[in-house]
Amino acid sequence: MPHLQVALVPAPDQVVVRLTGDADLSTVARLNLALEQAAGLSSGPVVVDVAGARFWDCSGLHALTLFTATLAPAGRRCRVVGAPAATRRLVRTAGLADRLELDGPLGGEDPVHPVPPARPPAAEAVVAAGAGARRSPVATHPVRPTEERPVRRCLRLPDLRRWR
Repeated sequence: MPHLQVALVPAPDQVVVRLTGDADLSTVARLNLALEQAAGLSSGPVVVDVAGARFWDCSGLHALTLFTATLAPAGRRCRVVGAPAATRRLVRTAGLADRLELDGPLGGEDPVHPVPPARPPAAEAVVAAGAGARRSPVATHPVRPTEERPVRRCLRLPDLRRWR
């Protein structure tokens, strides 16, 4: 059973290819077949909706890149919509940003799971505290609250001897 589900939604001026599941090496043939069928349904652009795709690897992105390149000589285009932050990062990391047309920024921002702002460096914290203020090294290097730190259990030497 393939892990990629494909739905083709033809419209008068475009075709939407809606992907759900995993687009990887094992499903690239199914993706290529769906893209070829979409190209034959309309002479307009092809929109690939990847919002439901849980996983992408470079083989899936490579298939989209080749498909986009085959549409270009006919004056057609392929637009990728609904890409989550992980997919955007993969496109940027793979160096395909200039070959794939994505909706929105490529920076990897995810409005559902935003990245928290970075903490200011220690030097900025000292400046922010006041011009002549002296701060201890502990105060300039804040520690995250315990609920954010992963819990790790360390085995002591006596514990290791017991398991031999």
